Amino acid sequence: QVQLVESGGGLVQAGGSLRLSCAASGSIFSLNPMGWYRQAPGKQRELVAAISSGGSTNYAEAVKGRFTISRGSAKNTVNLQMNSLKPEDTAVYYCNVGVWSGTYYPLNYWGQGTQVTVSS
Repeated sequence: QVQLVESGGGLVQAGGSLRLSCAASGSIFSLNPMGWYRQAPGKQRELVAAISSGGSTNYAEAVKGRFTISRGSAKNTVNLQMNSLKPEDTAVYYCNVGVWSGTYYPLNYWGQGTQVTVSS
């Protein structure tokens, strides 16, 4: 079993910043590949950013240059720094544990989600 707990969501004005954090525990290897997904109302869940065990990253085109995924100082924590937020970034953001084989593949382990709302 893997447990994921997200934190850091909230309401922010367009152009502002938020930092999301996720802590993973349970049957998980140290430095497991991890990712952030988001789901807006009426839309499919989409990958926002992911990081491999070695530190390789990939980002959705819509967030490149604005969001940064990084490992936290504690084991199996991952952060998502979100700058220059736009109203279209409004969504529930989910943390995920996955595998990395050239790119990121999610496993079926999800956090409860944290709401990010960007006002115009």
